[in-house]
Amino acid sequence: MNYRMIGYVIGKILLVEAALMMLSLAVSVLYREPLAPFLLPMLLLAGVGLLLGGKKPRQTALYAREGLAVVALAWIALSLFGAAPFVISGDIPNFVDAFFETVSGFTTTGSTILTAVEPLSRGGLFWRSLTHWVGGMGVLVFVMAVLPMTDGHGMHLMRAEVPGPTVGKLVSRMGDSAKILYGIYLAMTAVETLLLLAGGMPLFDACIHAFGTAGTGGFSCRDLSIGAYQSPYFDVVIGIFMLLFGVNFNLYYFLLIRRFREVFRSEELRAYLLVVGAAVAAITADIVHIYGNVWTSLRHAFFQVSSIITTTGYGTVDFDLWPTFSKSVLVVLMFVGACAGSTGGGIKISRILILLKAAFSDMKKMLHPNAVSTVRLEGKPVSEKTLRGAHIYFTVYMAVFVASFLLLSLEQRGLVTTFTALTACINNIGPGLEMVGPMGNFSAFSPLSKLLLSFDMLVGRLEIFPMLLLFAPSNWRGRRNIRWASRDL
Repeated sequence: MNYRMIGYVIGKILLVEAALMMLSLAVSVLYREPLAPFLLPMLLLAGVGLLLGGKKPRQTALYAREGLAVVALAWIALSLFGAAPFVISGDIPNFVDAFFETVSGFTTTGSTILTAVEPLSRGGLFWRSLTHWVGGMGVLVFVMAVLPMTDGHGMHLMRAEVPGPTVGKLVSRMGDSAKILYGIYLAMTAVETLLLLAGGMPLFDACIHAFGTAGTGGFSCRDLSIGAYQSPYFDVVIGIFMLLFGVNFNLYYFLLIRRFREVFRSEELRAYLLVVGAAVAAITADIVHIYGNVWTSLRHAFFQVSSIITTTGYGTVDFDLWPTFSKSVLVVLMFVGACAGSTGGGIKISRILILLKAAFSDMKKMLHPNAVSTVRLEGKPVSEKTLRGAHIYFTVYMAVFVASFLLLSLEQRGLVTTFTALTACINNIGPGLEMVGPMGNFSAFSPLSKLLLSFDMLVGRLEIFPMLLLFAPSNWRGRRNIRWASRDL
């Protein structure tokens, strides 16, 4: 294990976090708010960052084990330091609550312990939503886009952080791939901001909601979320952009280089749009009697389906009051999630397609033992390694879910509240049902439960293995098999 390089990378990441806080500091200056909540953490981050990342080690190789450790430790460190502004400003005086809120921000979950967000300082609201934007595409992907650090071994960082069953480079250099991804990400965020401004949304609000949409996180500066504006225009714009940010960003790159056939042939994209269309139609038919006309029902159904399947968590209405069927559809979408390689959470469309196709292939072999059956995705055979990885992921996912559910149920908050609170956190969605519904929050949970849910948010965002292997002693012992591990990740 290359401990020096792990410390070096984390040091650089903390320096980047200090630089990002400068944006929130500027907002505080603009609104004439106290500067200490950001100045003090920035100085601390700069000190620790320079101590760890000031001198580059001689041995700079990062293999699979180091990549997993760096990703897990970096996200924990970012959340711990990122909670400081909330505590110092008094926006969230309790550190556990502030840590929960910050983890929810960086993991783009959107679950909150706040009973009201409008009283928060402007600098605090901006920082809260900026964590969404940075965490959406990936903190380490962002760092690789601005700082070359790992001498060509950044792929192991990207594999450990970017969601989906497989990860590939867009171009030969990992740093260039990161720049392309964040360039597309920034451009889409800017376009959405301009469209919200064109509809009359204030600049501050437009930035907050564009950050939340881009990162598919859902933090708002309004207590009633998007519903506070009562604007069909905002509902449609944000609803469309939530779906766009739930698409694999590789497809946008293919559009830029005019490989249109790759986009239109994407099996995952077609399945994603089919699920969205079916869910919107089903919910619209189920709630039309509540709103009295098809257009309003369709608008609310489209927005909430877009919000839930992309794991954004914005709301225009209290869907906890909808019929049981509609709520059940939304709960199912919480598990499905968006596309691999997007900013969305959940199990991912591509992984579900692989699991379903593998199941049908196995059933076919039962009926025809001598038949040759190959699982194919996007027109290509799925490797045995990818199939095994999808099954292992789902098995471990369910094990973590069940263990967390049993621990969380000790609070006696009710079955629906407990189940959907965990579902919302581990799938990085935000709202659940009943006590943690779109008009509720997580403030009533005990400090231990908030820490458990924070762990689940990190597990969900980093797709389980980096967080679990962080606590495996064998991951920290010796240097044998490092090269083998790097190939098998």
